[in-house]
Amino acid sequence: MRPRSFDEIAGQEHLLGEGRVLRRAIDEDRAPSLILWGPPGSGKTTLSRLIADVTRATFVQLSAVTSGVADVRGAVAEARDRLGANGERTILFIDEIHRFSKSQQDALLPHVEDGTVTLIGATTENPSFEVISPLLSRARVYTLEPLSDEALNTIVDRALTEVDRGLGSLRARLSDDARSFLLRVSNGDARTALDALELSVESTPPDAGGERVVEVGTVEGAVQRQSRYDRLGEAHYDTISAFIKSVRASDPDAALYYLARMIDAGEDPMFIARRLIILASEDVGLGNPGALPVAVAAQQAVHFVGMPEGRIPLAEATLYLANSPKSNSAYTGIDKALGDVRRSRDEPIPMHLRNAPTRLMRELGYSEGYRYPHDYPGHFVESKNLPERLRGRRYYVPGSLGAEKQMGDRLRVWWGDRYRAGGDEEVEGGPESAL
Repeated sequence: MRPRSFDEIAGQEHLLGEGRVLRRAIDEDRAPSLILWGPPGSGKTTLSRLIADVTRATFVQLSAVTSGVADVRGAVAEARDRLGANGERTILFIDEIHRFSKSQQDALLPHVEDGTVTLIGATTENPSFEVISPLLSRARVYTLEPLSDEALNTIVDRALTEVDRGLGSLRARLSDDARSFLLRVSNGDARTALDALELSVESTPPDAGGERVVEVGTVEGAVQRQSRYDRLGEAHYDTISAFIKSVRASDPDAALYYLARMIDAGEDPMFIARRLIILASEDVGLGNPGALPVAVAAQQAVHFVGMPEGRIPLAEATLYLANSPKSNSAYTGIDKALGDVRRSRDEPIPMHLRNAPTRLMRELGYSEGYRYPHDYPGHFVESKNLPERLRGRRYYVPGSLGAEKQMGDRLRVWWGDRYRAGGDEEVEGGPESAL
């Protein structure tokens, strides 16, 4: 059922629709070297074969799983002979190019650059991380999307009606429930859809009229639900990023959805718990100081009870954090302070703050002038505690939400304008002059 022309391709209109840059380049026989990045079953191999057909080039296919440098050199040598003998070009298609090592990818560079081969690499992984930069600079990256249900529907209908290449001779049809289930579990993957369809049809006996009506139970038995989630792959990082940003955005529904995707895919629950602890400090922070104990308790609970019950404390902590007032003052404050520490010399600590365990130290003025806050009303007395050259530097800017609003109000009572709302005082003689 592989499409034999661009008109038969379902989906990928953003690349192959009329007037699109890639489609025009193919039609005008000037297709460049390409990296096709997309999920399984989205049409990477099909598109490569059609490019070879349209451009009248010899199509040579290698798999990075089973091929090595010797195979690449052999393919390049044959391509050079074809080009020299009759000017015939070669499209070298490398499936799963991300599995090639750096040295194997390096071996392709001179031959792609001098035009001996037009490279088309297919990958399910982000080429920014998996394909070496020199090769990326010599190829254009095109992203294929998972096929929509509409595109999959077209493919399924074509397979059910095509007699020569499909299942048309078996006179099969899908019930509405079976079709909906098939489209859903195929998850945008045409190969999965066709494999499951074929097995379902062949497993359904014909009725008295010779028609095979495939019901949902048959499809459920035929399909093995697969997740594209890979703990070391793109989906892992995209999903945890979406989870973190949804909690940060105070969107409990989205946060629970991405949590469910990670749990369903078998993500390490301790990884999720660690991210919740970081979220509690980085994004909720002093807006709700109770968030960190809740996140730590969730980690301990999951460690204690395990999965699947551990999903419940993970969900509880996720909802608590998503619904909490947010503050990143601890995150920004410590990073700002670390920046000053790393950019400046170790400034002398004020004498009144220094430790004075010996008489010599006391004679040198260590701890002299220190005022014990508990000896003063409200257990507070104003003092100058930063090194002289950093005097007046602001690292902590209180947020205006939740518990932190009260903290800010209290600091303004104690320190006045130093903690005025929204202030971030920069003073002359700050860290830059202390370098």
